[in-house]
Amino acid sequence: MKANLYALAAICLWASLATLGVALRQVPPFFLTGVALCVGSVLAWPAALKNRGLWKTSVSTLGLGVFSLFGFHFLLFMGLRLAPAVEVNLVNYLWPLLIVVLSPLYLPGVRLRGVHLLAAALGFGGAAIAILGGADVSLGGAMSASWKPLAGYLLALGSAFIWANYSLQTKRGELKGKGFPTAAIGLFGLLSGLLALLCHAAFEPSVALTARQWLLLGLLGLGPLGAAFFLWDKALKLGDVRHIGVLSYLTPLASTVLLLLVTGRALSWNIVLAATLIIGAAILGTRKN
Repeated sequence: MKANLYALAAICLWASLATLGVALRQVPPFFLTGVALCVGSVLAWPAALKNRGLWKTSVSTLGLGVFSLFGFHFLLFMGLRLAPAVEVNLVNYLWPLLIVVLSPLYLPGVRLRGVHLLAAALGFGGAAIAILGGADVSLGGAMSASWKPLAGYLLALGSAFIWANYSLQTKRGELKGKGFPTAAIGLFGLLSGLLALLCHAAFEPSVALTARQWLLLGLLGLGPLGAAFFLWDKALKLGDVRHIGVLSYLTPLASTVLLLLVTGRALSWNIVLAATLIIGAAILGTRKN
């Protein structure tokens, strides 16, 4: 029960991720990722200062955490700049399905059955519908007219794979007795943020933000790029990763509705069908037989 509550709290925060990303789309992506991750890491500083051992992790664990936090958000924010936000968001939220269907490859005693393959087919079918519908909306039906939307969807898919891998690797390490303290996520976020800011200094022009943009960046860092990580880690360590993966499909529902409200997009058939297939696939993927 505790694990589900932690997961639901993280999900509520992540529901705002894409909307905040869209609101900040004028901010260079490396700068956006870097500042938000550094702000999010602040939540772990008091515990780390009190007990410095909480930030002592193996090189492999540190590499996994930094790569995952940096890669997931950078790819997502880039995807939101290249393709329609609602469809990118749906493709990105294949990660709960990936957690369910890939768990047998990571976790001992978890088997891959026909129902999992069916769930994967339905989920990716939903993503395909979202992509095709989004291409039609953004390009007037001429899907080949630009590479940008396709690149945006591929970036969102890559982001989904990164987060599914991170979640499953975390659970596997915990089962093998090689887990890390939840507070260590603050170190992952801090180093990921500094890496992103170095990339910003090297590859992006300097930026002057408005007061509103700084406020939104702070909310992004403290919420979906901060507290949500710590809550998610507690959920993974306490609960069944497949059940938590299913709960995560509350996120695309809330996130899509919020995006539609903010962007003013009408609820189209492809969004409804894609969301139904993806969410249904996640639920199907948790069946044991």
